[in-house]
Amino acid sequence: MVAYIIAFVCSLAASFGLTPAVMALVNKLHYGQYIRQDGPQSHQVKRGTPTLGGVAIILSILIGWGAAAIFRYAVHKTAPTPSALLALFCLVGFGLIGFIDDFLKVKKKRNLGLTIHAKLILQVLVASGYAVLSLLFPRKASVRVGRTSISWIADSSINLAFAGNVLGIILFIIWVNFLMAAWTNAINLTDGLDGLAAGSGISAFIGFAVIAFWESYHLIGSSAPGFRYVASDPQDLVIIALSCVAALMGFLWYNVHPAEIFMGDTGSLALGGLFAAMSVSLHIEILSVILGGLFVMETMSDAIQIGAFHMFHKRVFKMAPLHHHFELLGWPETRVVTRFWMIECGYVIIALIIFYSDWLIKSGPIH
Repeated sequence: MVAYIIAFVCSLAASFGLTPAVMALVNKLHYGQYIRQDGPQSHQVKRGTPTLGGVAIILSILIGWGAAAIFRYAVHKTAPTPSALLALFCLVGFGLIGFIDDFLKVKKKRNLGLTIHAKLILQVLVASGYAVLSLLFPRKASVRVGRTSISWIADSSINLAFAGNVLGIILFIIWVNFLMAAWTNAINLTDGLDGLAAGSGISAFIGFAVIAFWESYHLIGSSAPGFRYVASDPQDLVIIALSCVAALMGFLWYNVHPAEIFMGDTGSLALGGLFAAMSVSLHIEILSVILGGLFVMETMSDAIQIGAFHMFHKRVFKMAPLHHHFELLGWPETRVVTRFWMIECGYVIIALIIFYSDWLIKSGPIH
């Protein structure tokens, strides 16, 4: 428990310290955000707002986790675990891709950084690296629960890499690439209004922290018959999730409307990579669709808009992603953001109810 507090406090302090420092540096270098011309015209006033805030988020998470890791090793002789290191690998790897993209945007003074193909190749490299490394290290353990039947939503422990099965390994790598691409793009699309992605991310990673803590508790103390897959060391994942929550809280202080800094692709891709990695490590890949329901809504609205336009030459929404649609309906930006935060909070609560219900059912008497 002390390690959790250390991680949260250190990440929060680092975020409050690093975010203004990044703002000052970006302002000094004149690395301001460039706004897409086809977006809402009200957003043009945001042109020049400092970007690259994702750097502060990533560093704050690493500082919080690092401080907790030092404490755990000093007191309990517990070394960092593969699950945690792999999750941080995705955080930093996708964050680096986003940083290159953001840097090219401000350097070229346009809203286009990396080409689609270049970004795709880099994402595939990071995702495939994560998949291959995860096959080399244990990512799961079994805990005893009441029933052996596994809910496909609350315990989506998808393991396509069967022992000695080359096809299974290939399918697993493809599956991980799909998850990484889906979640990085989903959070990237959501990052279109002041505070929207950061505030929604806080709720989502609180959900991850609760699930990881629950798995950690049962990994240590469960004794009922049956089994369920959990992460190899969910305590380390709790620390990462809490560090992320704290880092986003400190960043959100400066990112609420009117935003003083944007996280940019550096932040949104890093958070997407971490979200996907956490879902794989905790074996809740399907449940994470509900846990990150707002991000799914934003992505689906964009896909529906593009599909409808190509097929029927009509638009379903005034503008996609979904938050722009409500802006053009006349909602103030702050109202859209606040209500979307509430929606994401609701999705997280539903996901946690499903997760807890699954455990409750399995811990009951066997029929």
